[in-house]
Amino acid sequence: MKFLVRTLGLAAVLATALALTVQAQTAIWPDKPIRFVVPYTPGGGTDTVTRHIAEKITQDVRWTFLIDNKPGGGGNIGIDIVAKSKPDGYTIGMGQTANLAINPAALPKMPFDAVKDLVPVALVAEVPTLLVVRADSPWHSLSDVIKAAQARPGQVTQALAGTGTVGHLAGEMLARKAGFKVLNVPYKGAAPAITDLLGGQTDFMFATPQAVLGMLAGGKLRALAVTSARRIAVLPNVPTVAEQGYQGFEAVDWKMIVAPAGTPADVVKRLNAATARALAQATLLAKLAEEGSSAMSGSPEEVARYLKSEQAEWGAVIREAGIRFE
Repeated sequence: MKFLVRTLGLAAVLATALALTVQAQTAIWPDKPIRFVVPYTPGGGTDTVTRHIAEKITQDVRWTFLIDNKPGGGGNIGIDIVAKSKPDGYTIGMGQTANLAINPAALPKMPFDAVKDLVPVALVAEVPTLLVVRADSPWHSLSDVIKAAQARPGQVTQALAGTGTVGHLAGEMLARKAGFKVLNVPYKGAAPAITDLLGGQTDFMFATPQAVLGMLAGGKLRALAVTSARRIAVLPNVPTVAEQGYQGFEAVDWKMIVAPAGTPADVVKRLNAATARALAQATLLAKLAEEGSSAMSGSPEEVARYLKSEQAEWGAVIREAGIRFE
């Protein structure tokens, strides 16, 4: 019995020592640069937002970030690197709707488990898609598109910036709710998809504001609806899908900072708080608004709940639409 008591006592001492060591480590964190993985190419929307966030945090608390672009696999390659990194707070990544909520439900095999291998740190921003048609299209409202698609099942064509994008899934959600079938025409990016839309090879597209704002301003395209819950400041006259008869409809591409599972909770909280302060700055809010995006927020616990709800929502859309990627 005395041996048992001594053993238990030693275990308690070791546990306390370990806890104090972890506390000491997180107290001095970070004492070296933090690797910030961007799972897309330099210069794109995700890369730009990541660099803006990192810059604002550095100005605020003097942390140093090393931006590391690791594109490929629909964002899966970069986020897989994060998932498999040491959970010491020195590797984080910028995840998106596609690689955290859509791909896990649509791909037969994922290199990481978005629930088990990652910890959500902070929501950053969301950007909706816009339903756009050519300027000379006979359709002037969402209702016009739906009526045409219902009258010609499977013949009205939707241009896709890529299979599995939020734009693709927004079209599938609308088709499911409005009761019509659409013919999807996938492209390798927004630019070729928009080119064919302008050329008359396709009928409509759900595109990000960044991709079409110039052509809307130039009178080459017409926006009929926005897929956010509220209208966006950059296009205040474009009604939401929900306003046009589909209450509760929302499809946005969000960005979320994630870290490897097991990253100390204190580090996660400090990253979350620093991100929130950066997103409260007027200059960054203005940059987001210019491209049709808006800042997001929430505690680590709220961010985790949001991710689970988005995974469930997109999973349901994918299953009901029968979408499967190779």
